[in-house]
Amino acid sequence: MAKLVPELYCSNFARSLHFYVDLLGFRVLYDRAEERFAYLARDGAELMIEQPTGRIWLAGELTHPFGRGVNLQIQISGIDAYHERCRAEGVSMFLPLEEKLYRRADMLLRCRQFLVQDPDGYLLRFQERLGTLPAANSPGKPP
Repeated sequence: MAKLVPELYCSNFARSLHFYVDLLGFRVLYDRAEERFAYLARDGAELMIEQPTGRIWLAGELTHPFGRGVNLQIQISGIDAYHERCRAEGVSMFLPLEEKLYRRADMLLRCRQFLVQDPDGYLLRFQERLGTLPAANSPGKPP
């Protein structure tokens, strides 16, 4: 198991399971059907989905869209083919496929990414890293 695994509450377990497994290609590592719970994985990324049935850990009211203020970045390989698969399955794009540079210290991280929103509103950012470039005019570097 990963050292950090988000557990996402869902409003309809069957719908969310279909979305993650059938549309996004996650696989069920284990489940507890009686609790409407599944532990999912895809290429080393792990997450749990659960429709609350009993004991509920919530810090506030759960209203749609769930997970406001959070997007889950999931590293994958073969992003172009994966993006096309998602589109062919009818997955709605929250952010279309793009190439993006993110600065980390004196380097630029180059990636391709897109975002989808699950049925309960959680944002999933699928990203493939393409390498690094030196960052011009980085903090601490002379111009």
